[in-house]
Amino acid sequence: MAHPIAPRVIPAAGAQTVMIIGDSFTVGSGPVARWESYAALAARELDWQLITAGAAGTGFVNPGRVGRTFQDSFDRELAWRPAPDLLIVSGGHNDRNTPPSQVYGAAARLLDSIHERWPGTRVVVVGPLWMGTAPGWAFQVRDAVALAAAEAGAPFLDPLGQHWSGAMVLADGVHPTLEGHVGIARWLVIALRENGFERSS
Repeated sequence: MAHPIAPRVIPAAGAQTVMIIGDSFTVGSGPVARWESYAALAARELDWQLITAGAAGTGFVNPGRVGRTFQDSFDRELAWRPAPDLLIVSGGHNDRNTPPSQVYGAAARLLDSIHERWPGTRVVVVGPLWMGTAPGWAFQVRDAVALAAAEAGAPFLDPLGQHWSGAMVLADGVHPTLEGHVGIARWLVIALRENGFERSS
């Protein structure tokens, strides 16, 4: 099946450098590799030079099995690099059993760190992704992250209102198939363009 978002040639020098911090939805999981994730597909559509950070099971508060939060991933994988044109923080799915106030505090601290390190970098925040019916706590996490984004002046993109077909979900009932990543990428590209983020010229 052909990708609705077709791969493009390698971006030319001068293309926007975009970084993204996330969890298994962002870095890939199961049969879907990092270079086929929604972030990578969106990068191809928008002609980005993409740098992906983060790991499966991680969140704003939850360090997961790898023992690092989004803040840790920013500090260890990204903060030492030259400033990107855009940084996307995407997640919250793994911050279950966490008081929303803690999620808000961790998200606010991360966004403050990004601004202090790169005051000229644009930041977009994407709330928790859920391929099926999201539980109530996911909306509480969404709201906490959205509040931190609003206070930081960063656009907040909410995927919880999206509806994904069964073909877009792996057998584990949680993670997206390749088709699911294509769908998420299409949604992200549209949402970014609606917020004034176009492909590099």
